[in-house]
Amino acid sequence: MSEKKITPYKDSDLGKKEQVAKMFDTISTNYDNLNRVISFGIDLKWRRKVLKMVSKVNPKNILDIATGTGDLAILMAQTNAEKIIGLDISAGMLEVGKNKIASKKLSNTIEMILGDSENMPFEDNSFDAITVAFGVRNFETLEKGLKEILRVLKPNGLFVILETSVPEKAPFKQGYNFYSRNILPIIGKLFSKDDVAYGYLSESAAAFPYGEALNNILRKIGFIDVIALPQTFGVATIYSASKK
Repeated sequence: MSEKKITPYKDSDLGKKEQVAKMFDTISTNYDNLNRVISFGIDLKWRRKVLKMVSKVNPKNILDIATGTGDLAILMAQTNAEKIIGLDISAGMLEVGKNKIASKKLSNTIEMILGDSENMPFEDNSFDAITVAFGVRNFETLEKGLKEILRVLKPNGLFVILETSVPEKAPFKQGYNFYSRNILPIIGKLFSKDDVAYGYLSESAAAFPYGEALNNILRKIGFIDVIALPQTFGVATIYSASKK
């Protein structure tokens, strides 16, 4: 499956990166609750699986890319890592995340940084583990973002992606397509101030390379030990990879 250029605002002169930041700024205050509704809460189970995988490598420092409101970064605190950095291009999402982190008294462990995942302000070989949940499909240039991740990941470090995918078996494929094309955008419009946001999220998920297609891209970039683990009939996939 080839990567298609999907953007939130089709009549905008802004680049995808700027459009995505604008969109998430707009929906930031409703994002967490809406996410639980859209996924029926199953995303919490997927995130716990990511936590289990990362915990096994006993990381001292973790980078959570496209951290949004910090759900996964907060969960990663259970690994007992000394430092966790959440990176995102949406200031609005980060502000929500900072408040959540402060309320859980994790501000000394988790630092939220406004930044671009395709041009990160970190030195080579900086992190024991890097995670990204539902964020790689928002990269303006997928391969550029993945190369940056490879650069800042330590040798033998762990990279884990949690991303939506499309079920390949009936009737789950037909059910997923109906839900994502018809139901999800309606829920988004009911709860969100941005009419296009959840239409974009649905469209971008359907167009994004998944399964072996994404595995092959990761291998092409230079990742090793690449594995894809489909979740809940294939509506999401957890990918793990490492670095030589």
